[in-house]
Amino acid sequence: MKIEAILTPAELPALKRRDLRETVCVVFDILRATSTFVTALHHGAKAIIPACEIAEALAIRKNQPDVLLGGERDGVKIRAAQTGGIDFDFGNSPRECTPEKVRGRTIVSTTTNGTRALRACVGAKIILAASFLNLGATAEFIRKLQPAEVLLVCAGTGEKRADEDVLAAGSLCEFLARENVQTNFSDSAEAARRAYTLVKSDLAAAFSVSQNGRRLLAIPELRDDVAFCSQRDIFPLIAKMEADGAIRISRS
Repeated sequence: MKIEAILTPAELPALKRRDLRETVCVVFDILRATSTFVTALHHGAKAIIPACEIAEALAIRKNQPDVLLGGERDGVKIRAAQTGGIDFDFGNSPRECTPEKVRGRTIVSTTTNGTRALRACVGAKIILAASFLNLGATAEFIRKLQPAEVLLVCAGTGEKRADEDVLAAGSLCEFLARENVQTNFSDSAEAARRAYTLVKSDLAAAFSVSQNGRRLLAIPELRDDVAFCSQRDIFPLIAKMEADGAIRISRS
């Protein structure tokens, strides 16, 4: 199994020129898009549709009035001033995705980096949305599948790397190595793995000094997201982006 890692958003455009038909892409946006999507699915959301832009999300809502709108710009919920009159139903906090709000509903979400990273992987054999919240289940899925190629995609923050995404990629690498899976790690994947081993005993502390962690901790209503997203393996599910572009719990 060949395992590579994209550590910064600057590497995403190159995926358009790459043949991903035999590749499993695992996308990490730990603070917070993929953590939010996994939480929403666990609490009963029917599907998550990632949209790159606010206008795209609004267009889907126009055609499907029953969908909920979620997402952020600069970390906070998208408001009417940014949409021309519509407040989004959710921001990008996993703690908003309670069963009462999301059960049976489809959520269209647009975020600064996470949804763009997911959409950049279109054409891959399998696309998974992963977080520390469901990392064990995701890693076990890959172990059983034994794909020829795995690409770990770190969504980043703005145009820069996000340490928490790199740590999640490294954790998945460590799992596969520990399970004696025959692996060939690229330099970037090995770097992520080494980074994770240094801080794995206290992820919350590592998150708190990352750029995204510091930004969220400075916003009183969002500061608890940092600790929430550092939890490990509380949701034993696989979040798979299907051919129609929606992320759902995988039953296979």
